[in-house]
Amino acid sequence: MSGAGEARVRSAVVSRALLGPVLRTLPWRALGAAGSVGLLLAGAARWLIDGDEWLALNLLRATALAFALGLAFLLDDPARETTVSVPTTRPVRQALRVALVAPFLALAWTVAMLLVPGEIRPPVGDVTLEAAATFVLALAAAAVAVRFNEASEPGQAVAAAVLTSAVVTPLALPGRWAMFVGVRDERWAASHERWAWVLVAAAVVWVACGPERLRRRALRAGPSGA
Repeated sequence: MSGAGEARVRSAVVSRALLGPVLRTLPWRALGAAGSVGLLLAGAARWLIDGDEWLALNLLRATALAFALGLAFLLDDPARETTVSVPTTRPVRQALRVALVAPFLALAWTVAMLLVPGEIRPPVGDVTLEAAATFVLALAAAAVAVRFNEASEPGQAVAAAVLTSAVVTPLALPGRWAMFVGVRDERWAASHERWAWVLVAAAVVWVACGPERLRRRALRAGPSGA
């Protein structure tokens, strides 16, 4: 077996060994609370409003934001200083965390969409694009915090930054760049082109901030460089 093949096998073995510890250290409380709040918001579209498309759309946006605030805690790792020394890289560890949570997130978002009555439900693809961009933005912000901050659990600061951005952005953007428009607004299609670019940019930032900085790589290698 080639050296590259052996490295992939070792990485897979270590990833399986990390599965249990990662499951135990995931921020289930924050994720559960965010999911519950999000589903309550989506449910309000069925139980508390009567045929208001604009309010239903904004309740789904609020649901996506609630889920994203939970994701802001996803990369928190209380054992960060010890996992630096394991042979599996940080991007692999982060990908494992996301992979474990992704099915629950997809299920929760599907339920949220179904809670909105069909006659006032916004276009599923477009509003899901908004949600996906919001989720990846939260993960990108968490990755930036982990890369440039020594704190093992920066989730609270990341969540505060995400929430602040969600409040400020609609107020700061000029009308021609509006992101949060109604379904019947003529800017709807253009706004979702911008959402797609936001999703791509956030994904690039997340990937770029995944690897450890050089100093932390040196710590992983040890004084001997082994």
